[in-house]
Amino acid sequence: MTEAKPFKSGFVTIMGKPNVGKSTLMNQLTGERISIISNRAQTTRHRIFGIVTTPEHQIVYSDTPGTLDPSYKLQERMMGFVKKSLEDADVILFMVELGEKNDHQEWIDMARRTEIPMIFVVNKSDLGKGSQVEDKITYWKEQLDWAEPVAVSAVTGEGVDQLQQQIVDYLPEHPPYFPEDELTDKSERFITAEIVREKIFLQYKQEIPYSSEVVVTSFKEEEKIIRIAAEIFVERDSQKGIIIGKKGESIKNLGIAARQELESFFGKQIHLETFVKVEKDWRKDDSKLKRFGY
Repeated sequence: MTEAKPFKSGFVTIMGKPNVGKSTLMNQLTGERISIISNRAQTTRHRIFGIVTTPEHQIVYSDTPGTLDPSYKLQERMMGFVKKSLEDADVILFMVELGEKNDHQEWIDMARRTEIPMIFVVNKSDLGKGSQVEDKITYWKEQLDWAEPVAVSAVTGEGVDQLQQQIVDYLPEHPPYFPEDELTDKSERFITAEIVREKIFLQYKQEIPYSSEVVVTSFKEEEKIIRIAAEIFVERDSQKGIIIGKKGESIKNLGIAARQELESFFGKQIHLETFVKVEKDWRKDDSKLKRFGY
């Protein structure tokens, strides 16, 4: 009779610059759409867990905001989430995209100082032409003598199974941290707010998405329908006008897109009400940031 393998469990922090595909990779690794995705940088503001449990292991993926030099208080809080995620990580995925050069040294050094096992991931391998992927792997090996870079495509899933196996190899023996049917540490209200915020990133341009915050004020689940009320905060009256749009057309389109996504996620009919409010310069105000959960 063969002895059962000990159960492994641990936290995996996904790090990298804004827009390298961290949220897409986490969604690919978990098989769930937990982190919001946009081709605009800095869409992820919080640290978000995505949990994968099998009979042999539990992996708690942590999607973090993109690493940058903060220029206002909200970004300082976001970088605080990144640093916090290094404190309890069992494995670090340091992620770059195919075209990047090595200007990550400060963050790489910070991650290396933790002495936590680090897997260096080159994303967007599906965009490589000819020998570009192999050349880039060679480049990173020359830049970082400790690295064994792994090429993946977070969009197509190419290389993701091999990456997941490497992660499992590094996990410590430990009981699961979360119940086996749990997909994320975030509440249904948080997921709802993130889905609405994603639609803002997809629908509006320039500064509007970065100046917006979404708070779900009511979430009432009935047998066949979920009734949701959400407030969208912006920093100026002019931004409120843009969110609402001419004759309310923009906010109507936003509501339709968010409702369709929410119905897909929750598997129920959704009734969504949205309200737009002005909270002047909230990104620079400590008390307002605290109120919004930063």
